[in-house]
Amino acid sequence: MFNRNLKIAVQKAGRLSEATVELLKKCDIGFDNGHGKLRSLAFNFPLEMLFLRDDDIPQYVEDGVADCGIVGENVLAEAESDLMIVERLGFGRCRLSIAVPRGFRYRNIENLAGKRIATSYPLLLGRFLKERGVFADVHTISGSVEIAPGVGLSDAICDLVSSGSTLFTNGLEEVETVMNSEAVLVVRSDLSRPLKKIFESLTFRIKAVSEARKNKYILLNAPNERLGEIRNLIPGMKSPTVMPLAQEGWSSIHSVIADDDHWPVVEKLKASGAEGILVISIDQMIR
Repeated sequence: MFNRNLKIAVQKAGRLSEATVELLKKCDIGFDNGHGKLRSLAFNFPLEMLFLRDDDIPQYVEDGVADCGIVGENVLAEAESDLMIVERLGFGRCRLSIAVPRGFRYRNIENLAGKRIATSYPLLLGRFLKERGVFADVHTISGSVEIAPGVGLSDAICDLVSSGSTLFTNGLEEVETVMNSEAVLVVRSDLSRPLKKIFESLTFRIKAVSEARKNKYILLNAPNERLGEIRNLIPGMKSPTVMPLAQEGWSSIHSVIADDDHWPVVEKLKASGAEGILVISIDQMIR
């Protein structure tokens, strides 16, 4: 059987591009992603990157030009793609939202009936409005959607929002969330057995990196009389590692804690007598 590299479609520029490249490199996959490159072969893994416009990624994977891809969930939904989502990657989080100019008297979605709404996501917006029985004039545009109300093209917009700073700068305020989105790993269903094996290996690495991002490695010194109390604060994946120190009456504890709440845990550890606390980022984590 003819063997070839697994082809992955990734965004060549934009909000997901840098994070995707960082993810693959944290998977210890080395490649050259120099400016303007459209494709790149990995040095140490049977993988070929295709650098594409985000809107093109679902179609390239569906057509078999690429075997898998990393794309925003919003793009996948707008394309009405049936591709399988294998992993939610935890970066590129945003929301597709409706925003109106400040001063627009907005109480509920019905206030948009008969209004002009500019968007790059007509399918998702149209479905959202239809489900709520609101009939509006949807203008499909690309590029800087947020300027549309200011130049008289629309009464409102529907666009991706992360921090909201762009809306604020353009005198807009968010009023409705159409959908939440993040980067996802997708794959076509008809991979050959050799390609499926490569994809499984890639997915294994990606999951290890994604899991590591959610956790921190913690090391600390603790007085032996407080070991029980401190161990209960950091249970770890199974239980923390406890090793005696050269200084009598003290032990070193190593464990893993969730990144989201590590500061409250560190404060409790300090209050319980722990010293020399180190909190370290993890590159890969395999459960």
